[in-house]
Amino acid sequence: MTPSWKFSYLPYFGFNSMDEALDAISSLGYEGVEIPSLLPYKTAGELNEVVTRAKSRNLEISEVGFSQDFVVLDEDKRKERVAQTKKKIQMASDCGISIVKGLTGPYPWDKNALKLGVDLTEGKAWKLVLDSFNDFIATSEKLGVYFALEACFGTLTRDYYTTKELIDSVNSKFLTLNMDPSHYNLYGNDVAWVVRRFGREKIKHVHLKDSVGVPRDEGRDFIFPLLGEGTIDWKAFFEALREIGYQGYFSAEYESMNYFKNILDSDPVKTAELSLQLMKKLASL
Repeated sequence: MTPSWKFSYLPYFGFNSMDEALDAISSLGYEGVEIPSLLPYKTAGELNEVVTRAKSRNLEISEVGFSQDFVVLDEDKRKERVAQTKKKIQMASDCGISIVKGLTGPYPWDKNALKLGVDLTEGKAWKLVLDSFNDFIATSEKLGVYFALEACFGTLTRDYYTTKELIDSVNSKFLTLNMDPSHYNLYGNDVAWVVRRFGREKIKHVHLKDSVGVPRDEGRDFIFPLLGEGTIDWKAFFEALREIGYQGYFSAEYESMNYFKNILDSDPVKTAELSLQLMKKLASL
């Protein structure tokens, strides 16, 4: 395992408060914490309180999430989402956070989201997304905050090829990647090859999450199982990250809900502990 690699945890669920999550994550030996979403934070002061509490537990904020669906036909709504993204990038900058993670949309889990090829053409969706990203990335460039795009099943940027299209079209050093191999794997991409193609310059943060199946209906056609239980070639993945000299965080994104409920007794601390064990094991392959 490369000594400079650091491990972070994404506390999506289970904890009663952020303080409870920070206490657990710190006590287990994590070096960072990923804030799931900036939506609850109305001011930089509110966010900075969490940053301060994390630092008091020797935890660094590895990344913060803020996702908006830019594939909408209401132009006023799209522009408002762009404006909100700019505000959250400013908020991150004010709190000394260098990476904001997000998606493009549309969201397949949202019944109200538009469907590509049904409600609008993919070409129209690309125009909406490119107009949005070119707008708010200017704020990232001004403030020196990276926007880390995550390829996600069912969205416009769902695999290597669609993600690369956006990266190349926007062409900014501040449009980077949160590399989550689970989604690339669902679309049959060679995740080690993807890592080498994007390289160290673009990959600023890594989610560790496994997958198996094909990208249709989650739970029926594919799942995100425990790390090591899916079809990702983890040894090849980490070898590729070593080759490019990746220096950032590995963040556990746990989504194996049946195991969480039935085996871990819905205990978030056990979940975070197991996640760290699995990450370290895979990183040492």
